[in-house]
Amino acid sequence: MFRIFMVADRNDQVMELGSQLAERGFLCSIVSGHDEPLEKIRSHPMDLVIMAVDGSPLGSETGLLLQKIKEETRLPVIALLSNANLDVFDTDLPIDDFVIEPWGVDEVMARARRTLRRTNGSDDKDLVHCGNITIDLAKCEVAVGGRLVELTFKEYELLRFLASKKGKVFTRDALLNKVWGYDYYGGDRTVDVHIRRLRSKLDESDCIETVRNIGYRFKDDA
Repeated sequence: MFRIFMVADRNDQVMELGSQLAERGFLCSIVSGHDEPLEKIRSHPMDLVIMAVDGSPLGSETGLLLQKIKEETRLPVIALLSNANLDVFDTDLPIDDFVIEPWGVDEVMARARRTLRRTNGSDDKDLVHCGNITIDLAKCEVAVGGRLVELTFKEYELLRFLASKKGKVFTRDALLNKVWGYDYYGGDRTVDVHIRRLRSKLDESDCIETVRNIGYRFKDDA
């Protein structure tokens, strides 16, 4: 999943956008432009900055902050623009893309993903979604509702394997072979234990389905 830093006043519209981005699998932090956002961006690993821009010129406080973010972090920046400021928007501001009010989450997500692909080669094919669960195959990370979940190596490998074969049913013996290896001597109860732990850590998600008398599969309609 991607980490987004949103620099904007915490009004209802901004908070709603942040919440919706988190529900779609983005890790989203929000900070006011008056709360030293550059320091916070430096101290946290981020992939993208989304910043509310009021149409101020390059030499203004907003323009200088944008310039510092680009120069010091090299992160891509998407600007949130209001209709009222379109006529005075400075096209020389160092941004990679922009979204005009009402900042719909679908458009913000589309522009964010396009910008990330263009700047660092990130690709949606590395992301597997099921409900509010996001599996980032490139980063080996799992998030539930935008919150990172700590999994053991085998838990992650089991989840990754099932998610990469959506809809296909695997017996316990097959999962032992694929995930633990053919030379593993533990019983097939090992699979049941790991599935139970995964479901618990994933907030009892139904993405991993039990196929009676056979085994398990990852939902293919996610």
